[in-house]
Amino acid sequence: MPSKKIIVVFGATGAQGGGLARAILHDKSGEFSVRAVTRDIHSEKAKELAHQGAELVAANIDDPESIEQALKGAYGAYFVTFYWAHSSPEKETAEAANFALAAKKAGLKHAIWSTLEDTRKYVPLSDNRMPTLMGKYKVPHFDGKGEADNFFIEAGIPVTFLRASFYWDNFIFFGSGPKKGADGRLALTLPIGKSKMAGIASEDIGKCAYGIFKRNGEFIGKTVGVAGEYVSGQRMAELLTKALKQPVTYNEISPAVYRAFGFPGADDLGNMFQFYDEFEKELNTIRDVALSKKLNPELQSFEQWLSKNASRIPLG
Repeated sequence: MPSKKIIVVFGATGAQGGGLARAILHDKSGEFSVRAVTRDIHSEKAKELAHQGAELVAANIDDPESIEQALKGAYGAYFVTFYWAHSSPEKETAEAANFALAAKKAGLKHAIWSTLEDTRKYVPLSDNRMPTLMGKYKVPHFDGKGEADNFFIEAGIPVTFLRASFYWDNFIFFGSGPKKGADGRLALTLPIGKSKMAGIASEDIGKCAYGIFKRNGEFIGKTVGVAGEYVSGQRMAELLTKALKQPVTYNEISPAVYRAFGFPGADDLGNMFQFYDEFEKELNTIRDVALSKKLNPELQSFEQWLSKNASRIPLG
């Protein structure tokens, strides 16, 4: 029996990478195996992946040599960075540069780079409809990734650019869900106007990535945007009301008000939501629900995601 092709999954214990690792591991008859890369191979999440059959490798994405070691003998790799660990676009682009250089040296047959739009191509720094942040970004956690696409292009790597959508899991882990007001009633506060925002279950991003790998290079050189559904703030509130069994209203505010909330990253996220609102058509054209469903037949709608996860949403 021929040996399976190795897919190296960076961030294998995280949301995106974990979804991909599990998708490969659960497909026992598939042509791929998982090499799970993590900083800590002794963590509970890492040990669970090993129990399911993954090869564990410790590596640090700030260390080019450890990346090169992790990629040895691999067919492909999934590259993802986590901006919110440091909130530095420059650090993120440096990590992507390390990935691209190592991928070139390893001679990968297929890389997937988890990226986002460089919003400055839509809203130049001279455009004052949204503030410029850190001196040279509009949405820092988007722009650094989008800028880093060039590293993979210039290196001539056979790459697919995967653009994810707003994680519905942010309602659980990132404080984006409905909150109780002074009157004790729940409200979902978002500055997205009447627009339908592309969203997805984080687990489904990895499953879609697996679908891309299984297509034998069909998407090399292409950008693939994934989403589970396009949902307005009002519709989210209606579905949350149903799932939580208590009323949730949509509190539509301006991006300026959201930015003024002052929590870490509020200005970045305020600009992001404004970007989703003002460029709804462009972003939802790139993020293709029908294609996502073909890549991942188990793709969840927001209502399906809520049926599994509503009880996990903190309602503080």
